Amino acid sequence: MSEPRAILTRDLTEPEPVPEAGIARAVELMRSGRLFRYGEMGADQQDAALLELEFAALVGRRFCVAVNSGGSALFLALKVAGVAPGDPVLVNGFTLAPVPGAIVHACARPVIVEIGDDLVIDPEDLRAKARASGAKALLLSHMRGHIADMDAVMEVADSCGLAVIEDCAHALGARWKGRTIGTFGFAAGFSAQTYKHLNAGEGGFLVLDDEAAAARAILHSGSYMLHHQHASRPDGAFLDAASGETANFSLRMTALAAAILRPQLRELPRRLARWSQIQARIADGLRRSQFVALPIRHEGADPAPTSVQFRVPSFDAGAMQDFLAEAASRGLPVKWFGAARQIGFTSAPRHWSYARSDDALARTHDVLATLCDIRTPVTLSDSECDLIARIVREALETVADARSGGGGPTERPQAVTSARHQTSQGR
Repeated sequence: MSEPRAILTRDLTEPEPVPEAGIARAVELMRSGRLFRYGEMGADQQDAALLELEFAALVGRRFCVAVNSGGSALFLALKVAGVAPGDPVLVNGFTLAPVPGAIVHACARPVIVEIGDDLVIDPEDLRAKARASGAKALLLSHMRGHIADMDAVMEVADSCGLAVIEDCAHALGARWKGRTIGTFGFAAGFSAQTYKHLNAGEGGFLVLDDEAAAARAILHSGSYMLHHQHASRPDGAFLDAASGETANFSLRMTALAAAILRPQLRELPRRLARWSQIQARIADGLRRSQFVALPIRHEGADPAPTSVQFRVPSFDAGAMQDFLAEAASRGLPVKWFGAARQIGFTSAPRHWSYARSDDALARTHDVLATLCDIRTPVTLSDSECDLIARIVREALETVADARSGGGGPTERPQAVTSARHQTSQGR
């Protein structure tokens, strides 16, 4: 007698509840009506200012400016790094649209760099495009928490004179050889959108060390000359010097978002540990499929995953579509980066017509053509992890059997490896 058809009944978009302390403080603020982070008659509350201090200490940077989204944090980073209209800005090809969008928002020009089977930036293509384009900035996206060889990336950046801005929307708590991701470059941006490590619905953080740049970031964010209410700020002389020439872009985080986020900082170690367990357990289940290739991980990378990625190298576009439909029929939504049009939280460089890339990015699109993604809420149980992996395996088998008349591919696809690579494991 065959096993019953595996069905997932869990909503994978369901976040963990806001801690009770955050709810209580949010209610207190709503009762007062004082949801703006600044107080014209003095600081009415300190939620945003304290959050900035705490977040800067968490990451290990001198200054933090809390803003309304991760995309706004990246835009501000580009502005205070001196990126001017028309300037080329390098960015890796595996990321989401808000990242090249931040470059366009700054009136600059994205120059897209190839990725490899490891899903991260190719240092040699980075070097070549830095030299060819004359770019002086790299917006490095740690997309889905995958960490590049930061030694190689920073060697290229140093030799080519690149200011590195890290997109850490998916990498809060990640490390490279023990060093915190978000501390390698000139600045870094983080996100507090619902599906990230911290959840305010929307929100973001810009972290950096340079005093003059931090002063401009505070003024750009929209402090209305109330910057003395920032606890994480440079000396007042830097703020005074920039005050007459720095535009207000109104990108502030609200006091309400900050109140929701502060208690979550204490929850972060537990969340990171559980997400690593979830990723490792699902990855172990996926390895049992002959059709699945897990991403290569660089030695030294210690990611902080909130989702699982895998490739199906032997499936063409039609088979991928059939697989998505089969998995969906079993209650499992799988995202695919190879679709002709960007859908939901996936995209590829060919979708970014505004980027006007002169490079066909064949390697990047070959990788993305078979790349899948599954969201993994931190509250998943072990049995739910096992069920997700089982559904993927069975859905792939079903599609392969249907397309081969009863016999699918028999050889397991092999990921490209090298001496400095290892296959994906738990954090």
